[in-house]
Amino acid sequence: MSLQHLSEDSIVEAHDLHFAYSDRPVFDGLNLSIPRGKVTVIMGPSGCGKSTFLSLLGGRLVPDKGRISFDGTAVPSKSGPELYAMRRKMGMLFQKSALLTDLNVFDNVAFPFRETTRLPEALIRIQVLTKLQMVGLRGACDMQPSELSGGMARRVALARAIALDPLIIMYDEPFVGLDPISMGIILKLIRNLNDVLNLTSIVVTHDVTEGCEIADYVYLLDGGRVSGSGTPEQLSTQSDPAIEQFMQGLADGPVGFHYPAKDYLEDLAG
Repeated sequence: MSLQHLSEDSIVEAHDLHFAYSDRPVFDGLNLSIPRGKVTVIMGPSGCGKSTFLSLLGGRLVPDKGRISFDGTAVPSKSGPELYAMRRKMGMLFQKSALLTDLNVFDNVAFPFRETTRLPEALIRIQVLTKLQMVGLRGACDMQPSELSGGMARRVALARAIALDPLIIMYDEPFVGLDPISMGIILKLIRNLNDVLNLTSIVVTHDVTEGCEIADYVYLLDGGRVSGSGTPEQLSTQSDPAIEQFMQGLADGPVGFHYPAKDYLEDLAG
């Protein structure tokens, strides 16, 4: 179903999105728009729904209410040819890379081609080596996942994510567990691949410094909705206490240090 209101400059839109896990609400009327060709970073405290949003966009989860669209079309609510065709336009970098442990680096990157195309092996080889060259790991094509460092595994997973030349790449916590050098490489790759390949990137992270370094636009999620949005520069100058607390990593503020409890002295007295 085509969505007439979708801006020509947006590739993803969520409108009045509601979703809950059993009795735990996650989104309560979420509205946001992802600009085409940009790096958009989605941040917020743990449990605010950042990764859930990616699952809704990819069709793994279905909204309880509202709609989410990709490239002008509502994300199908059921598995089938339409959903699979849409997913071919999406790349995904999972938090823990999700490499297939029984396949070497070359075969991990070749997997999308072999599963979804009828390209001859000679052309697949060229495509795989090209993608590995882009992430700096063409020389590691014969290595097994168990032989890779965390940063190398993340780069192989990124090569696999861009294998089919998608319109959009979704990154789920791409900086977790990386040393400073590996993090710098991933930051550079996200920014450069987005610009060189004319991609749209959605980066889900709670790392404020790294996220703002590469972001064209930032959404902060909290309480089931967008609590703040803007460029990194705009967010850094906002006076909203909740935004200020998150952006500066303050221990106390609207999100209190103490979990709600009855009076301390009364509790001690029994």
